[in-house]
Amino acid sequence: MKIEKLTDNKIRVILKQKDFKNKNINIHSLLLSTPELQSLFLEILNQAKKEVNFDTDGHKLLLEVFLQNDDIFVFTITKYIDYNATPHTSSKKYVTVKRKNCKLNSKLNIYEFKTFDDFCSFCDSINNTINLRGLFKSSILYCYNNLYFLVINDFSTTNNAIHSIHAYLLEFAKFQSNDANFESKLIEHGKVVMKNNAIKTGIKYFA
Repeated sequence: MKIEKLTDNKIRVILKQKDFKNKNINIHSLLLSTPELQSLFLEILNQAKKEVNFDTDGHKLLLEVFLQNDDIFVFTITKYIDYNATPHTSSKKYVTVKRKNCKLNSKLNIYEFKTFDDFCSFCDSINNTINLRGLFKSSILYCYNNLYFLVINDFSTTNNAIHSIHAYLLEFAKFQSNDANFESKLIEHGKVVMKNNAIKTGIKYFA
């Protein structure tokens, strides 16, 4: 299990199948609806409090689950203050779950950023964290309908960093499509902001 603090109110947790060993939990049924899952969730929160000082007392929580494959998944935990509750009077956690299944395509993956600043924040977050060498063939950033689309071609499926960069992307962008027709629309109607090495360029100038 790996825990990363993204902001004061958000953490990322990366879990592998081995983390579920002897816990009697199905990795594909992450709805926090069983005692086993609730126990695991509280265990993660306790560990996050110790490792990255992520204290959830007096907060409601939003859990977003991103399934990647049969061995690994990533989820984020976001906390916000419940102003109608008295802080520290109850240890009960109120959790809203959003489950997303974003399957990677080795040939084409398109991510939608709401703003250019979001793209820059993504570049900053992976700077000195992920080795991009040989990870993909090209990355191009387009502007289309006042949104920014990052097109990544030919992911290397043998590179373990593929899952890490996908998880980082889902923090700052939305998985839009792996449809070649949508890429053609971007090429025809969108404006190229950064060509060929958009991620490396973003890191160089904005990280």
